[in-house]
Amino acid sequence: MRSASTIRVGGFAVLNTTSAELAAQLLEQRQAGKQTTLFFANTNFVVQCRDLHRRMAEEGITLVNDGVGMDIAARLLHAERFQENLNGTDFMPFLFRQSTTPLRVFMVGGKPHVVQKAAQYATQQLGQVVVGSCDGYEGMSAHPHLVETINRAQADVVLVALGNPAQEKWILNHRQDLNAGMLVGVGALFDFWAGDKPRAPVFIQEMRLEWFYRLCLEPRRLARRYTVDIVKFLRHCYRYR
Repeated sequence: MRSASTIRVGGFAVLNTTSAELAAQLLEQRQAGKQTTLFFANTNFVVQCRDLHRRMAEEGITLVNDGVGMDIAARLLHAERFQENLNGTDFMPFLFRQSTTPLRVFMVGGKPHVVQKAAQYATQQLGQVVVGSCDGYEGMSAHPHLVETINRAQADVVLVALGNPAQEKWILNHRQDLNAGMLVGVGALFDFWAGDKPRAPVFIQEMRLEWFYRLCLEPRRLARRYTVDIVKFLRHCYRYR
């Protein structure tokens, strides 16, 4: 990608960019036949992917900021701010709209019924060509040659929704063998596309409180992320400042 500034958060170099710039760069890389791996780094990413930080610095890997916690850390540690909040739920539809032709998408992860509904959404609502999918449960165990399947499908984009750090490990372990131009870790994106989980109302998103909305919906699953893991995040930020 073009040279651009980064802000280090918790030992990770996070690109300081905008949706428009990032989409243009990704599409340019695809046209040039170069592969880009994209991860959306939020506070949970910094904590859960700590052991992967050296691999995250490899060529062809791009980290972008996701969430208010990253903004707070950037301001406290470096007196800088990210130009725009970037998350997969908003960015991937934006990227698809910027492409002059539909992209060939392969989807990995999620529950079986979720990935099926998400594939329909990507086709019918976003106008992309879904060339294959594999759920993150029995589907993956039943497909030991998943990489070969993805390559045969001639995917332009591989979306991996396995959660942190499983999706990052899977992509890092297989990216050299995948022919797709874009490999993206997308977290809960399929759940939103499938309608299995609701997005926060727009005014809550604008207040940067979507994390709190999700916590209220799933307190048992997310309580640790927004309590214990936030302390770990702050500790990592201070240690690797």
